[in-house]
Amino acid sequence: MSRPKRNLRKKFVIFCEGDTEYNYIDAMRLKQGVELALRPVNMHGGGYSSFLEEIKKEASNNCLAKFIIIDFDRVKTNIGELQKLKEIIGYCALQNISKRIPHFLIIDNPDFEYIACLHVDNYNGQNVKKYIEQTLEFGDVDNFKAKKDVYDYLNTKGNSYKQMLARLREKIIVNHYQINKQNFEITISKMDVMWDNENRRGSNINEFFEVIDW
Repeated sequence: MSRPKRNLRKKFVIFCEGDTEYNYIDAMRLKQGVELALRPVNMHGGGYSSFLEEIKKEASNNCLAKFIIIDFDRVKTNIGELQKLKEIIGYCALQNISKRIPHFLIIDNPDFEYIACLHVDNYNGQNVKKYIEQTLEFGDVDNFKAKKDVYDYLNTKGNSYKQMLARLREKIIVNHYQINKQNFEITISKMDVMWDNENRRGSNINEFFEVIDW
């Protein structure tokens, strides 16, 4: 008797902090042929520890991978956050070594707003806050963060996530991963952590786009 065929779906769980990345991914999932389950994390009380608590609570049923998208700027503005971030790194590494649901830690340095600016053709490394408020004419960066259609805004009229990906250079985290398309399996064999890049703006968010697009 043959075994029942598995109902394979490309489902990913994304943990994110700020309104900008939440609104971006929320709109993005409507454009992709994959299931993206968003898990917003309130950082105001527990900082990076809040991420770790939420990750541990999330069930892994029918999930191919988890993405933890974190802004690095808290390390420089909050005493003790570096150690909490290291705990997240250690937890993700342990899940990956144990061959459980792969945990992709994505660190945006300094934040997702910088990543957003990289979508824009005439952005050339200016101060992010001033660029959003003055050049993009949002008046206040909070208006940009609250923009529900930020994905469409950043991917029309010459703006593009592909342009953003092409501009990324320095990374604090690099996940070495493999995808078995036939079996719908993803594994992370190694996570490199490069603290020497902590003062260089960048991100490994390219891994997020690469994985959900296969």
